[in-house]
Amino acid sequence: MQKVSFFRSIHIKFVLIYVLLIMIAMQIIGVYFVGKLEDQLVANFQKGIEGRLPLLEYNIREEMVKDRSAEDALPLEEDIKKILFDFSANDISEVRIINKRSVIIGTSEPSNAALVGQKSTDILVKRTLEGEVEDKIYFDKHSEGRIWVLTSPIKQAGEVIGAIYIVANIETVFQQMDEINSIFITGTVIAMFITAILGIVLARMITRPISDMRRQATAMAKGNFSRKVRVYGNDEIGQLAYSFNNLTKKLQESQAMTEGERRKLLSVLSYMTDGVIATDRKGKVILINERAAEMLDVSRETVISQPITELLDLNEDYTFEELLEEKESLILDYSTPENHLILRANMSVIQRETGFVNGLIVVLHDVTEQEKLDAERRDFVSNVSHELRTPLTTMRSYLEALKDGAMKDDSLGPRFLSITQLETERMIRLVNDLLQLSKMDRRNFDIHPTWVDFVTFFNYIIDRFEMTKERNVNFRRLFPKEAVFVEIDEDKLTQVIDNIISNALKYSPEGGTITFRIKVLDDKIEVSISDQGIGIPKENIQKVFERFYRVDRARTRQLGGTGLGLAIAKEMIGAHGGDIWAKSKEGKGTTILFTLPYDPGQEDDWL
Repeated sequence: MQKVSFFRSIHIKFVLIYVLLIMIAMQIIGVYFVGKLEDQLVANFQKGIEGRLPLLEYNIREEMVKDRSAEDALPLEEDIKKILFDFSANDISEVRIINKRSVIIGTSEPSNAALVGQKSTDILVKRTLEGEVEDKIYFDKHSEGRIWVLTSPIKQAGEVIGAIYIVANIETVFQQMDEINSIFITGTVIAMFITAILGIVLARMITRPISDMRRQATAMAKGNFSRKVRVYGNDEIGQLAYSFNNLTKKLQESQAMTEGERRKLLSVLSYMTDGVIATDRKGKVILINERAAEMLDVSRETVISQPITELLDLNEDYTFEELLEEKESLILDYSTPENHLILRANMSVIQRETGFVNGLIVVLHDVTEQEKLDAERRDFVSNVSHELRTPLTTMRSYLEALKDGAMKDDSLGPRFLSITQLETERMIRLVNDLLQLSKMDRRNFDIHPTWVDFVTFFNYIIDRFEMTKERNVNFRRLFPKEAVFVEIDEDKLTQVIDNIISNALKYSPEGGTITFRIKVLDDKIEVSISDQGIGIPKENIQKVFERFYRVDRARTRQLGGTGLGLAIAKEMIGAHGGDIWAKSKEGKGTTILFTLPYDPGQEDDWL
C-alpha cells in the first residue's frame, strides 16, 4: 500500500479542526464561568442578609423576654414594629416575627398588617420552630420575580421562642446575570459564525467520503451489499474506502451463508413441538424457542443469561457440571393444584472436536398426558382386575364344589348354581357398565330428548321403588305443585335416578327416610336425593364420581354394585348440560344433587 504524503494526510485536516474546537472550548469555559459567577453572586447576596440576622435576632429576643408589667410599657407588637422599621432595606421585601405558637406578632410590610395575630401555616416556619434554619427561592407571581425566603429560630437559653421570616428580593442578582449572559451570548454568536464558515470549507474536504461510507453502511444495515464506496483520494480515508469495499464483499458472502443457516434453524425451532434450550459453556441460557417458553411459563427476554439450573428449578439437585454428565432423561414435575404439567428433559452436550465444551442443549418433551394416561390405565386395569377376580374366584370355588359332588346334593346343588348365576350377572353388569362408559368416552352415544313433566316423571320412578322395596325405609317428597317441563332423555335419566336411589336404599338404616326434592331456579331445576345413611368422609366427597371409587370397599362389595353408577350418572347429566355433585356429613347421611337446564318460556307452550 502506497504511503500517504504529509500534505495529503488527514492529520493536517484534523489540526485545523482542533483549532476550531479550542475556540468552542473557550465559549464553554465562558458558560462555566457564568454559572460559577451566578452561584457566587447568589451566595454573596444571601450572606449579606444572613450577616444582619444576628443583630435582628438579638433585638427581637430582648423584646420577647422583656418584662412588660409596668404601666408605661408598650405592647410587644409595637416594639417589634419599631425594630422591623429600622431593619428594613431595599433588598428586603418583608420581615415577619412569629412566636413559638406559630402566631405572627409583627411584620415590616404595612400592607400585610392584617396578618398580625394570625397563625402561620408556612412549612418553613414549622420546621424553624423545631430549631432548624430553612431557606428557599420562589417565583413571586405578584412581583413577577424571584424571591428568597429565609427563616431562622429565635432562641433563649437553648429553647426556641420564636422565628424570623425574611422575604428578600433576589431578582436583582438574576437581572445582573442576564446582562452578563447577553454579553457571552453575543460573543458566542460571533465565534460560532466564524467557526461555521471555516467548518463548511473543511467539512466538504473531510465529510464527503465519510458520508459516502455512512450511506453505504446504512444500506448494508438494510441488507444491501451491492453498492460500492467512491474513492476520492489516496489518503487515509481513501485507503479506508478501499478496505470498506473489500469488507462489503466479504460481508455479502458471509451474510448470504449465515442467513440461509439462520432461516433453517429458525424454521426448525419454530415448528418443533418440543421445547429447546441452549446454554453457553457457563450454563447460562443463550437460546430458547417459543415452545419451551410456553412450557415453562416464562418470557424469552427475561430468561436469557439465566442459569439453566435455575430456569429448570434444579438448583437443589444438580449443578451445571452434573447436567453435562447426565446420560439419562430427567422427569421434571411442575404440577400445581390448578395445572398438571410433567416434562421429560433430554441433555446433549455441545463439544468441539478438541473436546472443549461449548454448552448444553436441553430438549423438553411434554409427557403430562402420557403420564396421566399411564396412571389411569394402571388404575383401570387394577380396578377391573380386582372387580372381576372376586366373582370369578367365587364361581370357581362353587363350580369345583359342584364338580366334586355337590351337584348330586339336592340342597347344595341348586343353591351353588344360584350363587354362580348371581356372580355371573354381576360380571355382566360390570362389563355392560364398562362398555357404556367406553361409548361415553368416545362420545359414541346419543341422547334423544323429549319434553317431560319432571314432577310426574320423578314420581313414577319413586313409586316403582316404593312398591318393590324390601326394607323399611320411608320416602318423603318435596315437589312443586305445578308442572315443570324439561327436555330430557327419559331412558338415560331414569338410569341415573335409579342408580342414585339404589345407593340411597343400600346405605339407609331400617326406619330411615329418603327425601326427594325439586327446586325451580332461574334457568335450571335442582334435584336432590338425601338419605340418612353412614355418610361420606369430607376428604372423600369429591371422589365419589370417580370410576370404581368406593369409600368402604368391603361394605360396598357386600351390598353389591360395580362402583361405576355415579361415574355413569356424571357423564349422562353432563350430556344433558347439567351438573352433579354430592354433600354429606359422616354419620348423618348423604345428598346427591344434580341440575338440568330449564326454560320457563318454553314451558308456556305446554300449558
